[in-house]
Amino acid sequence: MDGQTLKTLIAIFLAAILTENYVLNKFLGICPFLGVSKKLDTAFGMSCAVTVVMVIATAVTWPLYTYLLVPQGLGYLQTIVFILVIAALVQLLETVLRKYMPPLYSALGIYLPLITTNCAVLGVTMLVLEKGAADPSFGYLQSLVNSFGSGIGFLVAMILFAGVRERLEDCDIPETFQGLPITLVAASLVAVSFLGFNGLVDRLM
Repeated sequence: MDGQTLKTLIAIFLAAILTENYVLNKFLGICPFLGVSKKLDTAFGMSCAVTVVMVIATAVTWPLYTYLLVPQGLGYLQTIVFILVIAALVQLLETVLRKYMPPLYSALGIYLPLITTNCAVLGVTMLVLEKGAADPSFGYLQSLVNSFGSGIGFLVAMILFAGVRERLEDCDIPETFQGLPITLVAASLVAVSFLGFNGLVDRLM
């Protein structure tokens, strides 16, 4: 791997975390972002599960789409096929957590099976294909790095927001803003703070 390729992969990885964050920039995966971010340990566990599903789903769906669906003229079925792949991976992950990590399985509750319909996971698998169509150099390795970076970006967003929400519990919040309103205000401020990373990633590209 030459220096330019490594530099490109680093730029893709950092962009997926900072400037193209699927939660804070593309607003995908908002349901678990708001629902599982009340506790730091739960947010971390959920983020790790989503990251694993993102990477494995991309590793499976990219070649499936490129070497099977497209050559057979079945590209229009990508959404259905991708959802089925993600659903199978989530079922496998759910079984593993239930057997080896019961506390985390119980803490995630309904949000674990909801990874199947998490638009962030589906969005990653589909948007890497769009990037590949726009840039032929964006291949399988780049897609995997982008997916892993997207998962880490999801983790960063969840951890930061979980910390913010834990701090909010100790604050004297006006009655008008208590509950969901202050949560949305805090989420918007966290999202705006990530705009400052635009210049950093642009210099690496």
